[in-house]
Amino acid sequence: MALVPYDENLLPALSKLHQTSAEFHLANHKIRLSQDWNRLGVAAVVWDAAVVLCMFLEMGKVDLKGTKVIELGAGTGLVGIVAALLGANVTITDRQPALEFLAANVRENVPPGQQGAVRVSELTWGENLHLYPTGSFDLILGADIVYLEETFPALLQTLEHLSSEKTVVLLSCRIRYERDERFLMELRQRFAVQEVHYDSQRDIHIYRAVKNKTNTEL
Repeated sequence: MALVPYDENLLPALSKLHQTSAEFHLANHKIRLSQDWNRLGVAAVVWDAAVVLCMFLEMGKVDLKGTKVIELGAGTGLVGIVAALLGANVTITDRQPALEFLAANVRENVPPGQQGAVRVSELTWGENLHLYPTGSFDLILGADIVYLEETFPALLQTLEHLSSEKTVVLLSCRIRYERDERFLMELRQRFAVQEVHYDSQRDIHIYRAVKNKTNTEL
């Protein structure tokens, strides 16, 4: 779990990250999420990439009703919660230190009648992937998870393991550095990737990826 030093006086634009909660109206619900930068750092605040991905899902570009969805590096859980409110069966994942915080946000924002469609589960990229059988999910979601270069190999391994040739991956991110472009280049070696949405106001890209078909005729 990355804990990034932060000086509110030096970065006033990021002062919202120190707020203890964030509120949204998405999927016809008022969503109020707890935030805890001081304890969990980047994992416990809502980033623009998550909001943009939720808005994209709200637009109906993906039919979520009855689909099996997994969110990677969920943090506050906003994206997974919205997917569940839109009718998906969702597994919301992150590393162990964030799970209690994540589960509390799910309990507070998913109606009792839909709680059974949401599972909070530990997933550290590249580890114990056998617990998540290949091809078990129709859709993989990730918001602002492309930012630490040392995690890229494990993230690529995890995406490849979870995906069948029918699984759709949606990654929402801001392209900040050359290393982010390199990640996309690596992803394109294993997946067919296309940009499906760009939010110019927030400078957020959404990429759709589908695993390349295996040539079984060789």
